[in-house]
Amino acid sequence: MGEYIDAAGLRTYYEVHGDGEPVVLLHGGLATADSWARQVPELSRHYRVYVPERRGHGRTPDVAGPITYAAMATDTAAWLDALSLRDVRLIGWSDGGAVAALVAISRPDLVRKLVIIGQYLSLDGEWPSSRAALDGFADDPGTRTMFENLHAPLSPDGPEHFPVVYDKMMALWRDEPQIPLAEIAKIVAPTLIMQGDGDWVRVEHSAELARTISDAQLAVVPGTSHALPLEKPGLVNTLLLDFLTDEQITRMLPVGHD
Repeated sequence: MGEYIDAAGLRTYYEVHGDGEPVVLLHGGLATADSWARQVPELSRHYRVYVPERRGHGRTPDVAGPITYAAMATDTAAWLDALSLRDVRLIGWSDGGAVAALVAISRPDLVRKLVIIGQYLSLDGEWPSSRAALDGFADDPGTRTMFENLHAPLSPDGPEHFPVVYDKMMALWRDEPQIPLAEIAKIVAPTLIMQGDGDWVRVEHSAELARTISDAQLAVVPGTSHALPLEKPGLVNTLLLDFLTDEQITRMLPVGHD
């Protein structure tokens, strides 16, 4: 069941499932809480799962100003503070991964573990073909209609506001993210970087992120694309649950990243 809470000037919609220590799921761009439908049932058997919707997405209204990853990270931290949530296991897919990374950098007190799924943290981390596809979204009527159909039934701003949100998101994807490695190196939470082997993200970029973060693991899910949580939910859920537990194994034959 969904709830609303006011935090830092934004009335954020969120859902809560299960009981236990908190896990927070951050959806992708122009998506909704529903995109986690294949993860929530399994994760909520072990944790209390919170699924918020960000500004201009789903049932959360848009607010004045651009949609940026920094703004959404600030919103997310304020939402966590409003719910008195600390030490959360924070999982972000696509845009949600960039937001989660920025929360872990700016508010390490909030994040116990971090998972970034299918998200580059600088524009050179995506394939050129992915950049071309994203650039084409702005003028592709089929893509626009697909996202409009997700937005219109849910948004408290009404369907007439969708073009405003869509233009904001096109501007975001054109220019961001651009998180320097020096900032990424500030992440102290144990981190799992996960992507599909046919993702928009270059595997070399994900490997670089895993080397940059002091305590990080890398998982490349075979036979999947950017939609890996939907394409192979069983395998993705297994990897998530394995990482989220505090009972991690000791590596028998570790090698350095130098």
